[in-house]
Amino acid sequence: MEQIESPYQVRLDKFEGPLDLLLYLIKKNEINICDIPIALIAQQYLEYLSLMKSLNLTVAGEFLVMAATLVQIKSRMLLPDDQAETDEEDGPDPRDELVRRLLEYKRYKEAARRLDDRERVWREVFGRNEPPTAPTPSGEAWLEEITLFDLVDALQSVVARIPDQRLLEITPDNLTVKDRMNLIIDVLDRKESVTFLSLFEEQTHRLLIIVTFLALLELIRIKLVRVFQGEVFGPILVTRAFSPIIGEEPDGL
Repeated sequence: MEQIESPYQVRLDKFEGPLDLLLYLIKKNEINICDIPIALIAQQYLEYLSLMKSLNLTVAGEFLVMAATLVQIKSRMLLPDDQAETDEEDGPDPRDELVRRLLEYKRYKEAARRLDDRERVWREVFGRNEPPTAPTPSGEAWLEEITLFDLVDALQSVVARIPDQRLLEITPDNLTVKDRMNLIIDVLDRKESVTFLSLFEEQTHRLLIIVTFLALLELIRIKLVRVFQGEVFGPILVTRAFSPIIGEEPDGL
């Protein structure tokens, strides 16, 4: 996919970093975090960086540093047997430091999630003058593990369904992220939840698809909407973060 010329961009460091991407790939491939197949993960990591750049997601420098680290580890592990044995004698498995960082980061994220859960309970019990939290759609279980990379995967499937010649059609001059944010909020005012894919129905312009995606990311960032799945790697659903208050407009739009 070629990168699209667009004035709209979003930095990945507002959402997740390179360790989050690695944990996502490890989970997606059902890999033992202590025995990472570096060649596979390095290849998929670089493919994701290329994909995110093509979607006008500005890749922070730390993502590129991790890419170089993965390539270096891969090179060391691809040494001929005699050189690899010498290398192992000189030091530990080249993956050890990466595994240590991932395990430490994973523990940190789990601890942060537990604290966030406690804070949420505290707000529900003691909070005052706050808009009510939107209820979970009936029959759906929340999965807190959904990431930016799940959304990127889903967006890729949206773009892949549209013929290339239609993706190059001219789009409206007045297209803005703010307009798409308002449109998404309007949709969620009428429905309890919508699927991620439904936000892109009948959209055949690549720029329109990307601006809608960036609008969704911005709504997630400012905590006006939430995204979740009913099952691991299942359909992504979008809902309001708070129940709408009649007569009031969301702040910041």
